[in-house]
Amino acid sequence: MFGLFTPRRILYFTAEDHYLYRSARGTLVLEAKFPGNDLGITAFREHLRNARGALFSVLADLAGEDFHEEQIPYVRGTDREAVVARRLAQRYRDTRLAAALSLGQATTSERRNERLLLASFTNTQQLAPWLDALEEAGARLSGVYSVPLIAPALAARLGAREERLLLVSANRAGLRQCYVDRGRLRFARLERTVEMVPQALAMFVRSETQRLVQYLATLRAVPRDGGPVQVLVITPTGVRAAFEQALHSDARLQFRCIEFREALEAVKLRQAPEGAAAEALFVHLAARKPPREQFASREDRRRYTLWQLQRGVVAAGAALFALCLLVGATRWFDALAARGDAAEQQREARVATQQYERITSTFPVTETTSENLRVTVTEFRRLAERTASPDDAFVHVSRVLAEFPQVELDTLRWSVGRPDLRELEGAAAPVAKPAALGETAVLVEISGRVNATQRSDYRGITAQVQRLATAFAASGYELLRTQLPFDVTSEGRLSGDIGGNESDAPRFTITIGRRLK
Repeated sequence: MFGLFTPRRILYFTAEDHYLYRSARGTLVLEAKFPGNDLGITAFREHLRNARGALFSVLADLAGEDFHEEQIPYVRGTDREAVVARRLAQRYRDTRLAAALSLGQATTSERRNERLLLASFTNTQQLAPWLDALEEAGARLSGVYSVPLIAPALAARLGAREERLLLVSANRAGLRQCYVDRGRLRFARLERTVEMVPQALAMFVRSETQRLVQYLATLRAVPRDGGPVQVLVITPTGVRAAFEQALHSDARLQFRCIEFREALEAVKLRQAPEGAAAEALFVHLAARKPPREQFASREDRRRYTLWQLQRGVVAAGAALFALCLLVGATRWFDALAARGDAAEQQREARVATQQYERITSTFPVTETTSENLRVTVTEFRRLAERTASPDDAFVHVSRVLAEFPQVELDTLRWSVGRPDLRELEGAAAPVAKPAALGETAVLVEISGRVNATQRSDYRGITAQVQRLATAFAASGYELLRTQLPFDVTSEGRLSGDIGGNESDAPRFTITIGRRLK
């Protein structure tokens, strides 16, 4: 019921007979034929007994058509609908089957207008009983169309790109001529025909085309001084050569012929009813690609509108269901992926446990627990971190002595322990209390002498020893004690060992320390 390829039935309406076609999946089948009288209406009602809810369209191919061009103010919405309804009521006595086709804007010096083509049938009563039969049968009427309304779509399907085009076709109803200007219908007429040979039909097409172009020129629909009007003729299959021989182009008309078989391929109609003429092209497009403009009123299309709403609701529900399925499938795949990751991690954990057991099986047997081993290893690492090496101290002393070439190193003593507070209190040159006091530290005692300085220059000797001590108190080391070669007592006298020999250089002792981490 709501499928994408719902079959549609099209009632092709002519002045004499009416043909009911069924269109589905690119095929067109003649389902029934009814005469255009009361007996035909009765047969049509009988045929509709089992067609409740079916989709129907009406395609009229009648000679009694009216086309009138009007201009209305450029408005939109309900205002436009009111203006259009008023113009249709002024033009036609019965507006049940009347339509207004937009031809674009028309700009004047005073205001902007919209050009309309008012279209209807001169005798709407011949269609009314058939529409009433569809309403009584409960069928869904999608629209009432005329062959000229389908002409712009057919011209586009046939590859016509001309600005002004005259589409000519031989239908069951007669010779149909539709004038299309910039893709919009401007005028159409139907001329009755009888059985003719191809040459006679081609000459008839030429004479009727010339008459129509002259009439359009009087209406100023075709410019008199413009270029030739392009005429696209749909010929019966197999007689294209006869038409091209009779239809010679001139300064006013330029003919181009296309066979009915080629036109079927252009509109993608795979199968046409036997004996059908060019009307099959219009019927197929009315079923598959109908134009927006049509003649039926809203009341006549009420069931079709409700069906469209129902199908829209079902389509929206199906789309929502598909979205839920997609989300559910995504979550399901995510759950599968998570389950797979968990399984992989469990497998890796088992492999790691097996490797751990395999490695620990090679350890020697101990008389203690794993916790005691862990504590022992932790304590060992802590002790290793707090164990010092003399390398850093030797490097530091070497770098400092390289900056003082006048100092000669006698002894260097390295040790680890806590500084002796009594020795620090008895130092000749007291220093500020270092942070390493009371803590385990690396202790370095440097003893040496100062050369290149007179023994009597006490101030110079003192300054050089203090600068050397300051240089040692760097790179994390702190100055603990400085022993000068002499000292000054509170009475102002010098005391200390400055050497008994004149050649002996003054001696000093410096102690530095660095805390262990």
